Amino acid sequence: MSGSMITARFLTAAVVLLLGACANNVVVHGSFPTPVLEKLPYTLGVYYDPDFRNHEFFEEATSREETDWRVKTGEAQVQMYNTLLPGMFEKIVILNDLPRRDRVAAVAEEQVDAVLVPHVAELQYSIPNHTKINVFEIWMRYRYELYAPDGELLADWTMTSYGKTPTAFLQSAEAAVNLAAVVALRDAGANFALNFTRVPEVKLWMESMASKAKESTAEPGDTPNFEEDSP
Repeated sequence: MSGSMITARFLTAAVVLLLGACANNVVVHGSFPTPVLEKLPYTLGVYYDPDFRNHEFFEEATSREETDWRVKTGEAQVQMYNTLLPGMFEKIVILNDLPRRDRVAAVAEEQVDAVLVPHVAELQYSIPNHTKINVFEIWMRYRYELYAPDGELLADWTMTSYGKTPTAFLQSAEAAVNLAAVVALRDAGANFALNFTRVPEVKLWMESMASKAKESTAEPGDTPNFEEDSP
């Protein structure tokens, strides 16, 4: 066998080995419940920026016995919020632009009451590379911005979520990572649904919306009716 053929076979084998040692790629997918709530009487615009839509985290191997992990959560995050928010608000409008002073007309055309912009502010995770126990943990901190249609920032707050693989008896580590991420996203949705109206700045915005609605329904010329005292 010629030297060139031996070299070619060696290179082929090396490529196969390298491919086998590539990162474990997990595209998170799962189901998310729609909350059963009394809907808030608002039309909410939602803007997902590219970082949010394409969010992922990467765990680099620290030894030859380990492999890299790349976990893509962006698609599942958008799916979760697109399921959650219609259960909370009267109407949801997905926007292509972030509300800013120079984009007022584009946002105003959608006739939204406010615009929500979610961000992943921080993410921590525990991937047991040194054990064969398929239990993973994911902790996430979300930051939310609520804008008026003209681009004015109404509220800015954070909430956390946590997910852990509930059992080690899964077929693969990939399935365990996926399940931990889904649990974390469900927890994020539950926290948002429970605490949205409790955010102080959001409460102020809701009060101002209620006041405007009351003023718009009052008929022109309405005045208090005072009874005159009898002489």
